[in-house]
Amino acid sequence: MRRYWLLFAQTVTIALGIYAVVAALRPGWPGGDPLERAPTRVGIGTPGRSIPVLQAPGTALPTPGSYREAAGRAMPAVVNILTSKAMRDAHLLLKDPFFRRFFGDKLPPQEQMASLGSGVIVSPDGYILTNFHVVEGADEIEVGLADGRKAEASVVGTDPETDLAVIRIKEKNLPVIVLGEPDQARVGDVVLAIGNPFGVGQTVTLGIISALGRNNLHINHFENFIQTDAAINFGNSGGALVDSRGNLLGINSAIYSQTGGSVGIGFAIPVSTAKAVLDAIVKHGQVVRGWIGIESQDITPELAGSFGLGRERGAMIAGVVRGGPADRAGMRPGDILVSVKGKKVTNTNDMMNLIADLPPGEKAPMTVMRKNRETTLAVTVGRRPRQQP
Repeated sequence: MRRYWLLFAQTVTIALGIYAVVAALRPGWPGGDPLERAPTRVGIGTPGRSIPVLQAPGTALPTPGSYREAAGRAMPAVVNILTSKAMRDAHLLLKDPFFRRFFGDKLPPQEQMASLGSGVIVSPDGYILTNFHVVEGADEIEVGLADGRKAEASVVGTDPETDLAVIRIKEKNLPVIVLGEPDQARVGDVVLAIGNPFGVGQTVTLGIISALGRNNLHINHFENFIQTDAAINFGNSGGALVDSRGNLLGINSAIYSQTGGSVGIGFAIPVSTAKAVLDAIVKHGQVVRGWIGIESQDITPELAGSFGLGRERGAMIAGVVRGGPADRAGMRPGDILVSVKGKKVTNTNDMMNLIADLPPGEKAPMTVMRKNRETTLAVTVGRRPRQQP
């Protein structure tokens, strides 16, 4: 009896060992590794044999924290801009063919200077918003679309005071970006910057809105920047700053940097300003702004205390152009501009924007404080002289 029991035990042990070996070699069998059960097989390796691998389903699943839908909506409408201009400052001898043939390669080339930038298609008619400094002085402008098409562009109009320009291409079936609502944007909102940095091709960077209403940066004459930490580099100028739904919030314009590279402080012109410039250029060929002929400075608590001013905020008139609209209306240096057409003036930037929005020829009421007494003057608004770049 004992001999039969030993024989039975040995038979069972051998059978279990064989089963374990087979289960390890064929994971699809019962008892195999559950992580490798029913794999997708790819024909790689020894002919006639497939290597078992794990492969995700073919249907893309939503990715938490991804902004690919927003990027996908905006990217087709963002274009690359290549501009070129001749070197006009070269000496006349350098343009002489005989002189150049004699000295050969020792002379600098007469090649055209080229620069890269970005732009945003805002109309199916081919209108593109970009920065003025991207197309300034360009002899030729070439636009590269996201779908690979290239087209020559012409300048419709420019506005150096906001660093904006409108160019146009004659192409059909153009993707158009959706304009967002910068007035509803808040600090901390997620934004994407889309452009062509360093000419490497269309690139998307992610960040947040760091600040709103940035001014006194001495970048443009009229400033109301959206500040972001989304990476903006050389070549991003004129590109799009979009919200998490892919709607245009601003035109990327400038960075703060001591090295020339992004340090996380970039500035975009709000689309509300860009839309106003676009409409004016398309309608009139240029931007027409109001002007009354004054110079001003912000009132500070120190200034208010020193001069005994009746308020600590506002814009004090520092100078008046003789014979200008303000002078004819009776405005004097030392007056404090309190309001323009009923809208309060809190600083010089407010004053400039409010006056610039007035149509030339309109008689606008403006309240000033003089010797701590308020008085209202009727000022006939003039046309702001066009500023040179």
